[in-house]
Amino acid sequence: MLARTKTFLKASQFKYEKTYIRPMMVPQHVYVLRFGKKKLNNRLIAKYSHSWTGRLKIDEIDLRLHGQHNPRVFQDENELLKYLASHILTDDGRERYAKVRKAAEREHVGE
Repeated sequence: MLARTKTFLKASQFKYEKTYIRPMMVPQHVYVLRFGKKKLNNRLIAKYSHSWTGRLKIDEIDLRLHGQHNPRVFQDENELLKYLASHILTDDGRERYAKVRKAAEREHVGE
């Protein structure tokens, strides 16, 4: 889940830690990804459910950078990656991410 986001974080030299939460009272599952350069003070919360065929369906992605009180809400991973690239990366990080993304695309095409 959120494989492109994890690739983005690795390429940008961020550390991350992931956990899954299964609330008792709601049908949605929750995936929490904490990340940061030195401290894991940023949090990404993906609320997802399963379709009747068993596929994962992301319903909502909440992002809190540096302990924000009001999260940014995204509907899909593309919007999230655009926001992260514009808000947390320096020019060096953008170049590194572009190289890693191109290498991953070449590897995926070769399969």
